[in-house]
Amino acid sequence: MRVKTYMTNREWLEEQLEPVEGADEEAADDGNRPDPARQEIDRALSDIIRSRNLIVLTGLGTSLCVKDGDDNAKAPTMGVLWQAVQQSYAAAQDGRPAWDEVLQIARHPEGNTDIEELLSRAKIAESFETDEAQVQIRRFITDAERIIREKVDFLEPNEQLPLHESFLRRLARRSVRRERLKLFTTNYDRCFEHAAQRTGFVVMDGFTLSQPSTFDPMHFSYDIVRRGSEPDAPDYIENLFQLYKIHGSIDWEYDEASRKINKTPGTDKPLLIYPRSTKYELAFAQPYLEMISSFQSAIRQRDTGLLVIGFGFNDNHIAEPILAAIEANLALKVVVISPSLQQQADTNGHLSKIAGLIDQGDARLSMIGASFEDIVPIVPDLTAMTDLERHVERVRAIRER
Repeated sequence: MRVKTYMTNREWLEEQLEPVEGADEEAADDGNRPDPARQEIDRALSDIIRSRNLIVLTGLGTSLCVKDGDDNAKAPTMGVLWQAVQQSYAAAQDGRPAWDEVLQIARHPEGNTDIEELLSRAKIAESFETDEAQVQIRRFITDAERIIREKVDFLEPNEQLPLHESFLRRLARRSVRRERLKLFTTNYDRCFEHAAQRTGFVVMDGFTLSQPSTFDPMHFSYDIVRRGSEPDAPDYIENLFQLYKIHGSIDWEYDEASRKINKTPGTDKPLLIYPRSTKYELAFAQPYLEMISSFQSAIRQRDTGLLVIGFGFNDNHIAEPILAAIEANLALKVVVISPSLQQQADTNGHLSKIAGLIDQGDARLSMIGASFEDIVPIVPDLTAMTDLERHVERVRAIRER
C-alpha cells in the first residue's frame, strides 16, 4: 500500500513489508515495528471515520473482490463488458448485423475498445440514421443493455461477502450521537444490501417498507427506534445506514401505469444509467436527481468525512461536486482509496487536482493506493459488536453448517 498526505513531503510513501535495516530491534522482534506509511494510513483512516458526518462513496473497486470458483471477479469491468457484447455480435445472426457493421453505423474509431464510448456513439447514431441502419443500431443498443444487465446481476442467493460485511460492521455501526452513515455507490449490484441482510443491518434506501416497495425520498429522513418503557427517551437501533445508488439498481423498475418506481427483484427492465456520455443529463431525472442532490448536500455539511473507495473519478457529475466541496467546505476531510491511485493521479484531471492540493499542504486530504481487500481489515473498528450482531452470527453459523 502507498499513501500521500501533507505529512509525506509531497511523495508517495510505500508500506515496507520487510524489516528495514537499522530498525528498532525490540520492535522488530515482537513484530510491531512501526512503518511510516502504515502509520500515516492508520492516522488518515482513524481521523476520517471519527467525523460527525461520515460519507462513503464506492465504485466498481468494491465489487471486484467477489470471485467465482476460478478466483475470477464476478463483477464486470468495462473491458469485460466490451468483450461480452462483441462476442454476442461475432457474426450476423437472428437478423442482427455483424460486429463490423455495428461499429461502422456508430462511426466508432478502429482499435477503440471503450464500451461507454461505443454506446454513446450508438445512441447518437440512432437519432440521425434512417431505415435499416436505424433499426440495426436500435437492436444493438437493446442487446448491449441486456448483456450489461445480465453481467451485473452476479450475486447468488447464498453468496458470502465477508469483506462487505466487515466493512459495514466497522463503519455503519456508529454512536447514536453521530449521524447515520451515508453510503453512496455507482454500482448497480446488490452487494451492500446482501451484506446488510446477512449481518442484521437495516438499510434505508429511499423505498417504503410497504409492499410493493415504492421509491419515496422522504424515507431517507426516517429512522428506527425501539419502543421501550421510557417513551421520552428514544432508543435508536444501532445497525442502520442510508444507501444511495446514484446510477440505479438491478432491482428497480419503473411502473408505467402508476408512474412510480418499485423495487422488483429479477426485473427484466431495471432502472439504470447505462455507461454512455449522457450519464450527466440522466442524473438530473428521478430517482437519480434525489441521489446526487443528497450527495452534494451531504459533502457540504460541517465536520464531514468523505471516504472514496474504488471510484475512478471518471464521472464528471460526481467528481466535479467533490472538487467544488473541497474548495468551499473547509470542514470537509477526504480520503481517496484505489489500487492504482498513483498512476491515476498522473492522468486523471480531478485526481491530479487533489494531489496538487496535498502538495500545497492541504491537511484535509489523503490518497491511499490500496484495494478494497487491502483496506477493509485495517479500518479501525471503533464500536464493539452488539448483542443483536452476535446473535445473528450464531444463528447464521448454525444454518450454514
